[in-house]
Amino acid sequence: MTQEERRIFLIEYLEKEENRLKKIHVPAETAAQKRLLRSLMNIRPAKPVSKEFLIVQDAYLQEEQAQKGIVSLTDVSPIQPGIYLWKGDITRLSVDAIVNAANSELLGCFIPCHRCIDNTIHTFAGVRLREECAHIMKRQNMPEPAGRAKITRAYNLPCRYVLHTVGPIIYETVTQKDCDLLAACYRSCLELATAHHLESVAFCCISTGEFRFPNERAAGIAIQAVQDYLEKNDNGPEVVFNVFKNSDYEIYERLLR
Repeated sequence: MTQEERRIFLIEYLEKEENRLKKIHVPAETAAQKRLLRSLMNIRPAKPVSKEFLIVQDAYLQEEQAQKGIVSLTDVSPIQPGIYLWKGDITRLSVDAIVNAANSELLGCFIPCHRCIDNTIHTFAGVRLREECAHIMKRQNMPEPAGRAKITRAYNLPCRYVLHTVGPIIYETVTQKDCDLLAACYRSCLELATAHHLESVAFCCISTGEFRFPNERAAGIAIQAVQDYLEKNDNGPEVVFNVFKNSDYEIYERLLR
């Protein structure tokens, strides 16, 4: 199958799953088809799917990944011993684990084509990631508290695992509790990575953006938490600070140098 054939197959399958979606028109343009497929994957609840769907989905997502390009640590120079800074799409990184800034439901973002990292990671991992997260949350039987972390497979991403952590949400001013919880997110991810013998972890900018933690203050907390952990743990993983915006890159570069 070509990529277009795979894409149309996946769109039609997802439409047929839900009666209310059966009359959706499939556009002819490639970009519009991609947006429609991503939207359908985003709104799909966590539930089993056919083996045929998974075969086509995995082939499609892996080809999309190859077209985007995969980045390994050998492509990035360390800015400090064991610490890297890289600007780009975190779903391109071939590391042992990437960190997802999740919400307390831990099921990914259900808003079609939302620009948050939670949406991006679930989109390019594929529908099995949401299903695995749902199993975790069913066993836990409560929302995920801020400052902790869970580990899942990465499915169609070039990394091996995804570490899901819920950062603090800032409603008015930043409190000391907010700062402590943000630091705990980084420690929890590093502890989980060490427990699973992971050698490299890429962190996104947890709690910034949608959760409104001020970027520079968040970066300072992130760097301090990582440096403190690595100083105390010789077997800790190498760390990539992944940013998407030029402004965040400038903040991290200045603080790390």
